[in-house]
Amino acid sequence: MFFKYFKNKQGDPDGYRDRWLFFNRNRASIDYQMTKTTHLPQFGFTEAISYNHEKLKGFAPVLVGQILSWGVFPKAGIQYAHISKSMTVFTWLVCETLEKPELDYFLLFRYTPKLTEKVNLFTQVESVNTFPTISTDNYSFTQRFRLGLSIKSYQFGTGADFNQTGNNTFAKSYNVGGFIRHEF
Repeated sequence: MFFKYFKNKQGDPDGYRDRWLFFNRNRASIDYQMTKTTHLPQFGFTEAISYNHEKLKGFAPVLVGQILSWGVFPKAGIQYAHISKSMTVFTWLVCETLEKPELDYFLLFRYTPKLTEKVNLFTQVESVNTFPTISTDNYSFTQRFRLGLSIKSYQFGTGADFNQTGNNTFAKSYNVGGFIRHEF
């Protein structure tokens, strides 16, 4: 996962960045409990682009495209981004543009303070929530936690994902393991 502002034509002098922000996330997961019909592998590709005018103070319109194990989903909405050297807050509320739209609320909080000259702590919390607009469809709630170290453009450590899906009753699952990230 990464999100970066495009550099302006002048090569980003004095920290100036372009108003366009690109978000990219690619995920794949496999569960050790997998059978022929349950706990199947999953994948997801999320691409988003937003126009961030400085007068909007971090808020921006956003277009999102998702390709998931179960389909393709175009979305549109609003996002907020605050990105500093050691802290990031990134969130959006988007709505599917298809026949049975769902609302997605995404929140990412990352804190990476320096531990030494070359090593930073890496902490990240994500909340991915889907709210149906049709009362019989399922809700989906995912929380992801990461704790580790950041050295140059690599992050690694332990992680946990918690999922709940359903309507009146919810199926719950969790995955605990390790993670490796590379920032491009």
